[in-house]
Amino acid sequence: MIDFRFADIGEGIHEGKILQWMVKEGDEVKDGDTLFTVETDKVNAEIPSPADGKINKIMAEEGDIINVGDIVVKIDDGNNNETPSKDLNVEPVNEGDEDPSGVVGELMVSSEVIESSSEAKIKEEDNKRKVLATPVARKLARDLNIDINTIKGTGPVGRVMKEDIYREEEKRNEKESKAEKMVSNSVKVDVPEIKVSGEVERVPLTMLRKTIAKNMVLSKTVIPHAVAIEEIDVSNLVKFRKENKEMAKENGAHLTYMPFIIKALVMTLKEFAEFNSSFDEEKEEIVLKKYYNIGIATDTPDGLMVPVIKDADKKGILELAKEISELSEKARNRTISLDKLQDGTMSITNFGAVGTMAGIPVIKHPEVAILGIGKITKKPVVEDDEIVIRDILTVTLSIDHRVIDGGDSGRFLNKLKEYLRDPMLLVLS
Repeated sequence: MIDFRFADIGEGIHEGKILQWMVKEGDEVKDGDTLFTVETDKVNAEIPSPADGKINKIMAEEGDIINVGDIVVKIDDGNNNETPSKDLNVEPVNEGDEDPSGVVGELMVSSEVIESSSEAKIKEEDNKRKVLATPVARKLARDLNIDINTIKGTGPVGRVMKEDIYREEEKRNEKESKAEKMVSNSVKVDVPEIKVSGEVERVPLTMLRKTIAKNMVLSKTVIPHAVAIEEIDVSNLVKFRKENKEMAKENGAHLTYMPFIIKALVMTLKEFAEFNSSFDEEKEEIVLKKYYNIGIATDTPDGLMVPVIKDADKKGILELAKEISELSEKARNRTISLDKLQDGTMSITNFGAVGTMAGIPVIKHPEVAILGIGKITKKPVVEDDEIVIRDILTVTLSIDHRVIDGGDSGRFLNKLKEYLRDPMLLVLS
């Protein structure tokens, strides 16, 4: 019998909501068959069966919230012994006090995570380190969802003890809650109860919307925002895109302005490294990043998601256009993999996509800047003492004032303006 547990399907995922069961008690399933779909605060994932067998007992209903480590379903695989989920790939252990005689030479841990729709895998090399640990310590680590391989044991010959695991849990909890504590410690507000005088409807927040709310409070509380706004003449860019849209289409790319903006942003970031960084609160250091992963804020039916274009500096305009279309579609369908939502170094949000002239974007923690893009409009401007009509793009740059000053933001926008005014600079780069 397999006790199938909800495993950690990616960084930052601690719980999920069961959307739909694909099986019922008594059904026969094959290894890899979808058991249920789960909604997390980032993606919706199809959870597969770890083995062939019969559904013995379903432990959670549709709509229930399940936490990592919870037993969700029992699967009769023909083995009479109760065993943990095959996905967790851990040894069954006996209860009891820690005993040196119970030490084993190698702890078997998971070499993969439960597959989401993109079938993401954890690197197998993370699991090759051997440890010494008692069965009780191994069980405790499993129950607390802690990778025992990462713990330095304080027992004889480096054996991992229960106390070591409790210390690791304490450190993990302290790290995860550090930002939240900063928020709660810095904001002392008694929120008044909402009073209404007419008919109302209460709509529960989705998991994604809860995460958005939490992240926005964190960002606006921790990061001291400052803003710079600039108007850029992109008439040449508008003309260039119009002339090359069909060529791009023939090459399988939907050519919008966003690939050009990403390219210009990356080239500018290479000249202003502090914009491509994070601020380390604990060590009071600026972490300058030597890679360029650009987040694209995407409007979805469930709320805002930020897919990330990895290594954007190594990609051309058409390649960027294809990836933007692909990631945006997956974000809207909630089929995007977690790795495509992580590790951004700076983000762009496109107000113009919904017809807005401009806006004040909120920085995505722990980044230190975000670029807001408004819609392109025709405006009269003065050139050589004559009034002419030009295509004008309004951009807004929000900065973390702990890291970046107003003068820096002005120089940054001037350089960005140079690149966007002349699309050939972007193509030839």
